[in-house]
Amino acid sequence: MKKSNLSFLMGYLKKHIALLIISIICSLLASLLTLYIPYVVGQSIDVLKLGQDQVDMQKILFNCLLILISAIIIAISQYFSGVINTKICYNITRDLRRDLNGKIHRLPLKYLDNQPVGQIVNRVISDVEIISDGLIMGFNQLFSSVITIIACLVIMFVMNYKIAAVVVIFTPLSIFVARFISKSTFNLFKKQSTIKASQTGFINEMITNEKIVQSFQMEKENNGVMKKYNDELENIGIKAVFFSSIANPSTRFINAIIYAGVALTGALLCLGPDPITIGVLSSFLFYVNHYTKPFNEITEVIAELQNSFATTSRVKELLEEEEEVKEGDIILEKAEGDMDIEHVNFQYTPEVPLIVDFNLSVKKGTKVAIVGPTGCGKTTLINLLMRFYDPQKGEIKIDEKNLKDITRHSLRDNYGMVLQETWLKETSIKENVKMGKEDATDEEVIEALTECHCMKFVNQLEKGIDTIIKEDGGGLSQGQKQLLCVSRIMLTKPPLLILDEATSSIDTRTEIKIQEAFNQLMEGKTSFIVAHRLSTIKNADIILVMNNGNIIEMGNHEALLEKKGFYYNLYNSQFKLS
Repeated sequence: MKKSNLSFLMGYLKKHIALLIISIICSLLASLLTLYIPYVVGQSIDVLKLGQDQVDMQKILFNCLLILISAIIIAISQYFSGVINTKICYNITRDLRRDLNGKIHRLPLKYLDNQPVGQIVNRVISDVEIISDGLIMGFNQLFSSVITIIACLVIMFVMNYKIAAVVVIFTPLSIFVARFISKSTFNLFKKQSTIKASQTGFINEMITNEKIVQSFQMEKENNGVMKKYNDELENIGIKAVFFSSIANPSTRFINAIIYAGVALTGALLCLGPDPITIGVLSSFLFYVNHYTKPFNEITEVIAELQNSFATTSRVKELLEEEEEVKEGDIILEKAEGDMDIEHVNFQYTPEVPLIVDFNLSVKKGTKVAIVGPTGCGKTTLINLLMRFYDPQKGEIKIDEKNLKDITRHSLRDNYGMVLQETWLKETSIKENVKMGKEDATDEEVIEALTECHCMKFVNQLEKGIDTIIKEDGGGLSQGQKQLLCVSRIMLTKPPLLILDEATSSIDTRTEIKIQEAFNQLMEGKTSFIVAHRLSTIKNADIILVMNNGNIIEMGNHEALLEKKGFYYNLYNSQFKLS
């Protein structure tokens, strides 16, 4: 069952209940002492009005000392309350981002494939920041405001119920205004948050692909899209600010009416048959001011909390997304490499079948090459073998164990994978290569780099293997980045290999050398090789020719050429044979 925004945040808040109790005690102490001061001031006024000869200066000095001590305790209490509340909020922020990060790792790839990266980043960074800002303001002001309102009402009724009744009669006006404004601002801030997320996704997309943007001269079109987002934000933002900004003036106006009503009622009671003292009236006016002031603060807090709750919906939505199907419980220590694919059906969308009744049996140590036109299902098959996706029907087995019964971590730990897309972290070359084997020595790293013919360009860098490379390998060529990714596999030497266009960005001369290293690495290991360059798969034991999600031809290189079928035509389209 899905939680409300409030109960969702309370789930994070209850982890810090001890700190919250201390904060509430500090707020309570500060609020009560703040209300004690007007009472002392009122007593002092009554002493002063007795006449010059009757003034009890000792009592006035004692009251002044009480006020000073109260002010010091109030300052200390408010300080500790503010520090504790800020700590609680930052802890909640930390917990939210930790859970969001963990959730992203547990989500199925189909969700991540269908979501703009910028929108997910916006939820983890900006939305959580807005929640934190709202909670800080809420904790710092809401507790003290509520305590002050309740305490003021109690004190005023004890002092004089008639004047207190005037205050209570006008209070619903403040509540009505606050409710009206909060309802309006919540929907507007929610729309604003959604538009900001879309804008962040668009900016991320454009910056990532700026070369393509400039190549196709799409600057003007993109500026138009950005203008559209800005106009929408301006429209929604003005409305949101309008409703949130009228909160303070509206409540101040109502508070002024309450203040005037109390002053008038108090003045009449001072002249009545059972008069109240000037000191009591003075204290009452102080209390009315303290009573009405929190309503101004609460309306500001509500506006901020509405913005916070609006973004909470988006964060909660991500955390409540359906996760990957249940993990298996078998730990695959070291795979032998026998693979069986039995009657597998798979489709990304229900309307478009991709792989239909796919069957394949691969023995340990077999080099399997997968070729075919774009969109035939080559990479999809790799996704199924890695359990990035699960088939809708059929089974995939490794060493006679169903992949669904094996833990994803242990399964993927047995694979060495090099993709066409390179990914390098913003850290040293050494740390990037050690990604699959964190305890590797420098000598092992250098050996792996040497096998991949990387040391020539690595030695030219300022600090060699300790050189820090930029995000996604900025400063290196595409071929160099791909060689570094290949070196990870050379370092880990896993029992199973998947090479998905692993040498697509490497020049032909280097590719021949890498192939030699790969051939040595693949010796005795089950390997799956996806390639468009058919020259790289001549030595494969089995070549699967795929089209429309089905195997249409299968055999080694020579046998498939003799058939003069689809593979023969595909090969001839790349090489002109005499």
